[in-house]
Amino acid sequence: MIRVGIGYDVHRLVEGRRCILGGVEIPSEKGLEGYSDADVLLHAVCDALLGAAGEGDLGRHFPEGDPKWKGISSLILLEEVGGLLLKKRYTIKNIDAVIVAERPRIAPFVEKMKSNIGHRLGLKPDDVNIKATTNEKIGFIGRGEGIAAQAVCVIESL
Repeated sequence: MIRVGIGYDVHRLVEGRRCILGGVEIPSEKGLEGYSDADVLLHAVCDALLGAAGEGDLGRHFPEGDPKWKGISSLILLEEVGGLLLKKRYTIKNIDAVIVAERPRIAPFVEKMKSNIGHRLGLKPDDVNIKATTNEKIGFIGRGEGIAAQAVCVIESL
């Protein structure tokens, strides 16, 4: 059986935090605010995978307020989600994601983000696609107040 999932996440940009996207630290004046490392890309990917497997969302599995998850790398969360899918006997066929941000520039880091995701989930490079776009200076993203990401995935039962 083939299943499809979609994920979305958004975090505010603030002073004094690192900007982590796809497990890569991006040079930036501001970073993403959140309980974990606030990696919107990996959070959207995790939610897409969890949704496809009928397993809810990140908050269900890694609740905010639990000290175990405070400041954790979202790469670890991604590995946990990948392990859950394996236990449920699903294989990931592909992931497609988009980061929406006015800045910082994402393009120079996309290949490393793809590699991080693929490595953690045991996927081939062509099984992961990441794009970036701006919000054309519209809304909170356009004003540089936050970054959002969306992801879609296809999984198949073994």
